[in-house]
Amino acid sequence: MLALGSTCSSVRTSNNCNALVKELQQIWAEIGETEADKDRMLLELERECLEIYRRKVEDAANEKACLHQSIAAKEAEVAMLMAALGEIYMNSQVQSEKKSKSLKLRLASVTPIVEDLKLKKDERTKQFADIKAQIEKITNEISGYGHLVCASTSLDLEEQDLSLRKFTEYQSRLRVLQKDKSERLQKVMDYVNEVHTLSSVLGLDFGKTVSDIHPSLPESSLEQATNISDSTLEGLDQAILRLKTERKFRYQKLKDVAGSLFELWKLMDTKHEEKVHFLKITSILNLSESEIVQAGALTVEIAEQALAEVERLNKLKASRLKELVLKKRLELEDICRKVHIQPDASTAADKTNALIDSGLVDPSEILTNIETQICKAKDEALSRMEIMEKIERWLSACDEENWLEDYIRDENRYSAGRGAHINLKRAERARTMISKIPAMVENLVRHTLAWEDEKHKQFLYDGVRLVSILEDYKLTRIQKEEEKKRARDHKKLQNILLTEKEAMYGSKPSPRRSNSFRTTNGYQAYGNGSLTPSPRRNSVGCATPDVHTPRSHSGRQKGYFKEMKRLSTAPLNFVAIPKEDTMSFSSVYGSEPESPQS
Repeated sequence: MLALGSTCSSVRTSNNCNALVKELQQIWAEIGETEADKDRMLLELERECLEIYRRKVEDAANEKACLHQSIAAKEAEVAMLMAALGEIYMNSQVQSEKKSKSLKLRLASVTPIVEDLKLKKDERTKQFADIKAQIEKITNEISGYGHLVCASTSLDLEEQDLSLRKFTEYQSRLRVLQKDKSERLQKVMDYVNEVHTLSSVLGLDFGKTVSDIHPSLPESSLEQATNISDSTLEGLDQAILRLKTERKFRYQKLKDVAGSLFELWKLMDTKHEEKVHFLKITSILNLSESEIVQAGALTVEIAEQALAEVERLNKLKASRLKELVLKKRLELEDICRKVHIQPDASTAADKTNALIDSGLVDPSEILTNIETQICKAKDEALSRMEIMEKIERWLSACDEENWLEDYIRDENRYSAGRGAHINLKRAERARTMISKIPAMVENLVRHTLAWEDEKHKQFLYDGVRLVSILEDYKLTRIQKEEEKKRARDHKKLQNILLTEKEAMYGSKPSPRRSNSFRTTNGYQAYGNGSLTPSPRRNSVGCATPDVHTPRSHSGRQKGYFKEMKRLSTAPLNFVAIPKEDTMSFSSVYGSEPESPQS
C-alpha cells in the first residue's frame, strides 16, 4: 500500500507539473519568448527542482541518521540499565524488530522501555542506599564510631552493581550484622545487669561504675540505642572480673571473721538475743559465693561490724577462760562416761585450775588441749559404737536373767493376781534371750579382739580390759552352773535322808516349826507352806552367785565382785534352798548342768 500511495502521489505531481509547464509555455508564447529563452528557463526550472529534491533527500537522510543515533543510544541505555539491574538483554528480539519496524516505530517502542528501566533503577538505587545506610550504621556501631561516615564504604551509584544478586548479598550481610548487633546488645545488657547485681551486693555505685566504661550505659535498655562496640564489651567484662574478685575477697574475709565469731559464740555460750544482729551473716555464709544476690550482703560495713564483735568477744573471753576450761572438761568427761573410757587425767579440773591460777600456762592452750581430747574421744566413741551396742544387748540379757531368777524364787508367781500373765510372757522372752547369752559373749569377744588388732591397743571398759571382763564372766557362769548342780544333788540327798528318817521314826516336822522357819535365802515360810520373798535378799546364803558383767565396773551392778569375794570366804548353805527353787532352776537351765559355750 505504501508503494501504491507513492505511485499515486507521483502521478498527481507529474500531472500538476505538466499542467504548469503548459501554462508557462502559453504565457511565454503570449510574451514572445524565443525558443532559446524558453529552453534556458526550463533548464533553470529543472535545476531548481533537482536542488529542492536534493535538499529534501539530505534532510531525510539526516533525519534517518538522527533516528538511528537515537535508537542506538536508547538501546545502549537499555542494555546498560538491564546490565546494571542484572536482567538479560534480548539482542535477537531487537534484531527482528529492526527488520519489521521503521525507525520511528522502533524509537517509539524503545523509549517506554528506557523510562521503565530508569524508574526501576531509581527504585533499586533507593533500596541499595537504604540497605547500605543500615549496614554502615551497624558497622559503625560495632566499630565504636556510630556518628561518623566511612567514605571508603559510601555507595557509588554510577558504578554500583544494582542486580538482585548484589542486593541479596547486601541483605545477607545486613542480616548477619543485625544478628551480631542483637547478640552484642543482649550481651551488653547481660553484662550491665551483672554489674548492677555485683555493685548492689558490694554496696558500690552502679552508675559511676558503668559510666567509666561508656556514658550511655547507665540509661541503657533493650529499647534504646546503646554502645555495643568491642571496647565497651571488653570494658564491661573487665569490670565484672574486678567486681567478682572483690566479691570473692570480701566473702572470704567475712567467712574468716564469721568463723572466729561462731567459735567465740560457742565458747562463750552467747545468748540468742546477742546473735540476732548477725543472723544476716549466717544466712549469707549458708550460700555459695555465686549464689549471693542480696543487696548489701557483702558491704564493708558488715565485715567491720563482725570484726568489731570478734574483738569484743576476744576481750571478754580472756576473763572467762577458766570457766570455759571447766565446761569443756565436763563435756569431755560426759563423752567418756557415755562410752565407758577414762578421760585424760592431765586436764582434770583441779590440775587445770591450779595451772591457770599459777599463771604458768596460757589458758587458751589448756582449752585447745581439752578440745583436742574431745575430738579424740568422739572419734574413739565412734569406733567403739558397734561394740558398745553389743555390750548393751548383753547387759540387757543379764538383767533379764537376774529378773528371771527372782521371778522363779517367787512362789506366788502363778497366782491369779493382776499382771501375772504379763510376767509369764516376759519369763518366756527372758528364757529365749538367756539362751543366746553364750553366743553373745563369744561374738563380743571376737569383735573386741578384732578391734584391738585394728587399733593396736586394748579395749578398756571403765579402765578394765573388756576381754578380761568377758573371761571372768564366762568363768563365773561356769561356777554358777556347778553350784546349781551341787545344790540339786544336795537337795536330792536331803530328801532321801528325810524320807528314811520319816520311815524310821514316822514323824514329820510340826506345823508350828514350819511356820516359824525362816530360810536363809531371804524368803519367809507361812502356815500354808508357801514361801514369799522377803524385802531383802541374803546374798551369802544364795546358792547361785551373780556373774561378772561390765556393770560391776560401771556402777550399775556394783555387788558382783563383792558377792564373789563373800562367796569365796563364806560356806554355802545348801539346806536353805527350797525345793521349788531347785525345780525352777532345772526348768530354766536343764536337769543337768551344761558345759559353757566357747
